[in-house]
Amino acid sequence: MADNNPDPGWYFCTKHNRVEHGEVCPAIDRLGPYPDEATAASALEIARKRTESWDKSERDWDED
Repeated sequence: MADNNPDPGWYFCTKHNRVEHGEVCPAIDRLGPYPDEATAASALEIARKRTESWDKSERDWDED
């Protein structure tokens, strides 16, 4: 049976630099959803690491 009240998720608002529960700010200003508040608080670090990984993959692709 489906949950009638699913958790709205955790987001990090880049405009206000804060964690938010649910879709508080517009989507353009949010990173997420994340499974919990602690992960949302790490959103900028997660994004930085993903960007570094993608940049490395792109450099490796260009070298082939």
